[in-house]
Order: sequence, then structure tokens, then C-alpha cells
Amino acid sequence: MIRALVVLSLALVVFRILSAAFVVTQPGFTDAYYYVDVARRLAHGQGLTADFIWNFLEAPRLEALPVPSHRFWMPLATVVQATGIGALEPVLGTFRSAQAAIIAVAAFVPAAAFVAARSIGASTRAALVAATLAGLGGFTFAPAWVTLDSFAIAALVGTMFFVAFVRAAAGDVRAGAIAGGLVGLLFLARAEGALFGVALLALVLRPSSRVSGIAGSAVALAVGLAWLVRGLALPGSPGIALVKGVLLVRYEDFFALTPSGSADLATLIGVRLSALGSDLVVALAALLLFLAIPLFLGLRVGWRHPAVRAFAALALLIYVAEGLFWPLHATRGSYFHSLAAFYPFAMALVALGGETWLARFERSARRLATYGTLAAVLVLAVFGLTNWDASFNEPYRARVAALDLIPPGPFLAIDAAAWRWISDRSVLISPADGPRTAACVAIAYRVQSLVLEPAHFSAYQSLYDGEGSPWFGQGAERGGIRVYALNGNPGCLSPDLPVR
Repeated sequence: MIRALVVLSLALVVFRILSAAFVVTQPGFTDAYYYVDVARRLAHGQGLTADFIWNFLEAPRLEALPVPSHRFWMPLATVVQATGIGALEPVLGTFRSAQAAIIAVAAFVPAAAFVAARSIGASTRAALVAATLAGLGGFTFAPAWVTLDSFAIAALVGTMFFVAFVRAAAGDVRAGAIAGGLVGLLFLARAEGALFGVALLALVLRPSSRVSGIAGSAVALAVGLAWLVRGLALPGSPGIALVKGVLLVRYEDFFALTPSGSADLATLIGVRLSALGSDLVVALAALLLFLAIPLFLGLRVGWRHPAVRAFAALALLIYVAEGLFWPLHATRGSYFHSLAAFYPFAMALVALGGETWLARFERSARRLATYGTLAAVLVLAVFGLTNWDASFNEPYRARVAALDLIPPGPFLAIDAAAWRWISDRSVLISPADGPRTAACVAIAYRVQSLVLEPAHFSAYQSLYDGEGSPWFGQGAERGGIRVYALNGNPGCLSPDLPVR
């Protein structure tokens, strides 16, 4: 069966390469652009710094460029991509070398799912099914395994955490320390990964696993504290990201220099209830709907295993935490990102549950059900790749087509990380406060141009509609992308400040 797993893994690597070659040909969305923009600088010896501003969290006082990066997002995806860039950039170019590093990580996801399935009692054949399901990814994760993001990293690290947790729960101190290290890595991939440490704390409460739980907690805490100390050492308020993420009720305000204000209690509760409902739909979609039933059966069959109980508890914990504490981000991709750490183990449970349920049927019926499920997941994976192409490649092509309209030099845009990659220039986010504040930022950074796309902050709607502005005059347009020139000083900043 090891040979079969190797062949299967190689076949899925080919599928990943084809997905990358024909569909995921550029970063695609803000997170991925951000990671690779900084990864290129890291690989070239410039450290974790950014010569663009995607959010004023990273320049709270409008500091001069470059600024320290990763004040909001975590660094592991950038570090992995920088490794690929450092090794392969002369041969593959920046994007493909970063993507090669991600594909290399994703290559081990099927094997991790196989090991996870075996650890909870699935047969070798069922474990191979789990590996196939995890490797294909279905509609939701087929593109994710090759995007320049943390999906593949979190999937591999999260799955191996549950595998290590089996031995840690039995009192193995070394396994506990390994599990703690994996929690630390998961935290460096996704901030909510820190919540996996709750499972280690639960081990501390049991005499038989107390030492392994303490060892794991200590390792995880050391990694987490090291990163938090780095954040505290940076200039500006260390709590600004938390406040912006938790207390706001308008997502646009996350990108404002001065948020529009707080909301009443009813609105705060309503936003969170809406996020919980939306996240539940996302979770079911990730399971392709029809896999939810075998997942439930797998949970019931494997409940005696500590890793299965930890999986269920952590999945519920992160679902609630995302919805209650980060509702704005949860509904715009954060919760979907967090599911990657659970997906391969979920497929292990699907295989276990499906195997148990199908045992009552004849062999031909079992084969038909198994191969039918795999075929359906493959079809949905191809459909997911097609959807990724329409969602991200078309806007990318529109931006590239409009690039020659933007005068030389830095400029303002709604997605600074994307335009930084496309233009190879410093770009600053157009603040959600509106044109007046945008003019202030432009003057501070000696910027002469503002780019508005069909998707823009609401405060720019009148400018986009052609009503004009005292501070920006329209210059050119192509494909709905409009370029404006700075033509006035609102008087909120001196032209000589704060850039040094």
C-alpha cells in the first residue's frame, strides 16, 4: 500500500502542476499578493518588510517606506515562498518559484490524510480514499492547494498535529512536544491556529497525559511569544489590529485611517449571528454537501480516539471564535482559510464513516459508491479551478491592460498588494475615508495618481460617477478602471511630512 500511496501522491502532484500551469497563473487575491510581494523582498535579503501599504495597520503614523510587514497576517507562507524564490527564481521566475514551494508542501497532504485515516482505524484502502479526497480538494480546495497562500501549509501542519496528538494523549512526551511545535507552526501560518493549543491544555488536566501536555504547551507558547514580542517591538499601538478586527461593523472601516465609529449592541450582535450562519454554509460547501453525512458517521465511529474528539472540539471552537470575534473577516475568507487545517483529517473521517456504512453492502456496490464519490469530487475540483479562473484571472487581465494609463511613480489603489505585484512599483491603499484623506496620503508619500476600479470603497462613489472632486481630476479610463490625478491639497498635512 505504500507503493500505491506514492503513485497516488505523484499523480496528484501532476494534477497540481496542471492546475498551476493552466489556471493559477498569478497570485489572484490580496492575501496571496501580499505574501509573495514580501517573500520576494525576504529572498533578496530585505527581511520582513514591505515597500507598499495594503492597510494603515502597517503604517499607523504614515511611516516612510519600506515598513515592517506582517503586522496583521502571519509570516509562514511568506517564508516558505521565499525559500522557493531563493532556490529557483533564476530558473522559474519569481511567481513560479514561489508556487513551486507551495506545491512541494501540498504534495505531502495526501500522505498526511492517509496516515491520519490509519491512525483512527480506517483500513488501508479507505485511507487511500481519504488521501485522494484530500489531494483533489473538491470545488473549494483544488485551487487553494496551488495558490500563494497558507492553505497547503495549514492543511499539512494541522493534519500532522492530529496524528501527533494521538500519541501525546497516551502520555508520549516527545509526541507532546512535536504537537506543540506543530501548533506553533500553525499559528505562524494562521493566527487562529493558536487555538489548537487548547487541545494541549486539555491534556494537562489528565494525569496520564499531563507531562506531554505541559511539554507541548511550552513549545507552542515559546513559538507564539517569540512572534508576539516581534510585534510589540514594532512602532505604533500593538492592539490596533485587534481593535480593528473585533469592534468594527463595517468591513470598509478596516481600511480607514479614521473609522466611521462604533455601532449599537443590536448591530454588533446581528453582525456576529450573520457571520455564524454564513460560516456554516462555507463549512458545508467545503464538505461538498454530500460528504457531510459520512463525516458525521466517521465522527461517531471514531469518537473513542482522542484525536477525533480534539478535531470536533477545535472545529467547533474556531467556528465560534471566527464568527464572534472576527465576523467581518470570517465572512470574507478568514473562516474558509481556517478550514484548511481541518480538511485532510475531515477526509480521513469521511473515509472511515463511508467504509463503516458501506460494509453492509455487496462488494460491487461498495466499489460503485467509492468510485462514484471520487469521480464527483474530481469533477467538482475541475469546476472549482474554472471558477477560480473566472474570479481572479479576469480581473488580473483587466488590471494589466490598464497599467499603461497610470503615470510613472507610486500611486493609490484599493488593492495595493495586487497593484504592487502587477506594476512593480510602490502602491498605497486608497483609504476608505474618501478622496480628501486620500489626497492627504498622496501628498505625504509624494503620490500623483489615484486608481479606482469598479470595486471601490463607498466614499469614492461620487468621484467614480464623475461628480468630480476638489483634490482629484479624472485622467483616463479603460475597462472600468479609472485613473485620477492629484490636483489639490486639502491642507490636512504639510507637503513635507511625514515621509523622511
